Amino acid sequence: MKKTILIKNALIATLGPNNKLLKDHAILVEDGLIKKIAPGKSFKGKYSKVIDGAGKLAMPGFINAHMHFYSTFARGLGKAKPSRNFTEVLENLWWRLDKRLTEQDNYYSALIPLIDAVRKGTTTIFDHHASPFSARGSLKTIEKAVRETGLRASLCYELSDRDGKDAAAAGLEENTEFIKYAAGLDDNRIKAMFGLHASFTVTDATLEEAAYRGHTLKTGFHVHTAESQGDQLYAEAHHKLRVVERLEKFGILGPRSIAAHCVHINEKEMDILARTHTAVAHNPQSNANNAVGIADIVTMANRGVLAGLGTDAMTLNMLEEVRAGVWLQHLKHDPSQGFAEPVRALLSNNAEIAGRHFRNVGILKEGWCADIVLLDYRPPTPFGADNFYGHLVFGVSQSAVDTTIASGRILMENKKLKLDLDEEEVSRKSSELAKKLWSRF
Repeated sequence: MKKTILIKNALIATLGPNNKLLKDHAILVEDGLIKKIAPGKSFKGKYSKVIDGAGKLAMPGFINAHMHFYSTFARGLGKAKPSRNFTEVLENLWWRLDKRLTEQDNYYSALIPLIDAVRKGTTTIFDHHASPFSARGSLKTIEKAVRETGLRASLCYELSDRDGKDAAAAGLEENTEFIKYAAGLDDNRIKAMFGLHASFTVTDATLEEAAYRGHTLKTGFHVHTAESQGDQLYAEAHHKLRVVERLEKFGILGPRSIAAHCVHINEKEMDILARTHTAVAHNPQSNANNAVGIADIVTMANRGVLAGLGTDAMTLNMLEEVRAGVWLQHLKHDPSQGFAEPVRALLSNNAEIAGRHFRNVGILKEGWCADIVLLDYRPPTPFGADNFYGHLVFGVSQSAVDTTIASGRILMENKKLKLDLDEEEVSRKSSELAKKLWSRF
């Protein structure tokens, strides 16, 4: 007998190019896919599971276009020196932390945010991993955590020359081997990209080798791009090119690549990204936290750049991130600009980016993946497709996630996790490992 889930009585937001707000409809899930969306009265059979969505909004599971699971053990770490600029943030914190990660650290660093993703309704994540002295096998370790939480992820390893030739060679091999491995999977749960840290920590020789391998393996690249002004200054001083120009020169850009941040790119670089159909991952909270600036996604949109929304490990709550995105675009421009772009980045563009890697995610549509989130929301004012963005930013974003479903599997229901994991034990072990890492920091 096929496993079925019927979600009834919820208000349904399908999203997609033709977003519809459906009342008095139900969603039938069968074998991990959305089998049917139709008026509730048309469903009269028996189902394996029936979820009453009264007082709830059903939406596609959220997508995070840029994440770092490995940063988990930095939470509460007080040993890093105060940093006056972004380079010092990297040197004083992240490049000290990543070098001390063990295989077990990699696993628990991933498991903690993945569990949080379930709680926040985030079902697809593009992660960018770094552990220079435990690189080998690190992506399969993270894959294990992803599978245990029932989510969907694109994984890559952060290739860099900053830790020497051996570490760079290990990064090349980890990306290469995992891309080959992931290409042989057909479950639409795990995908791979070729990870690069940033232009200023990757030499021409390494970039050329990465590009050759990536093209041979027919994969895209996931790279930090002009996150700070320092990346641009280094590229211009050492390579006589802007960052995006350098990435284009080596063939890193393209429709399956993600350029994360793009805070300090000019309009010429935006045009290159648009022409090459390269996606951008905008991370407003992280950029504010690191005091690097505000990416101009309004101008990017006007010039045809596909900009999605990531969190850069600041949170797994995509609704929190989109609100920050709106406020910061208003700050950069004025209150009349920058409202729609961050919301579109989350609801539409992230689905388009994910669709370049996964099959049929990000829209509630018959035949598509049953990645569904139910949020507590009773609209206090008229609610329709024409004012959905306003309700999302000022209402839905403040609502609790009640139920999370990914690939047709119920991961959380009535705000209670349905995972085969002991969350208390996971947290205890994570804290134990973090304490040990802090002693090595």
